[in-house]
Amino acid sequence: MEEFREDFKLIGLKIAYYRKMRGLTQEQLSEKLGYGNVSYIGNIEAPNVYRAFTLTTLLKIAKTLDIHPNKLLDYDKSE
Repeated sequence: MEEFREDFKLIGLKIAYYRKMRGLTQEQLSEKLGYGNVSYIGNIEAPNVYRAFTLTTLLKIAKTLDIHPNKLLDYDKSE
């Protein structure tokens, strides 16, 4: 949904942050998630691309990165 564009952007940036903290590339994360297309993760993380994704995907990413899902949802839009 277009009204949540900024939220998806901020969540995507959080995903990129934690992925890099774990020393994973987008390709490695995609493989661990079972996604054949590395551009899927790239589009989620890209701040200039609007890519909505499901709660299931968010939970799978959090589990794969070994973090609580709220870490991906904890952001301040004013930052």
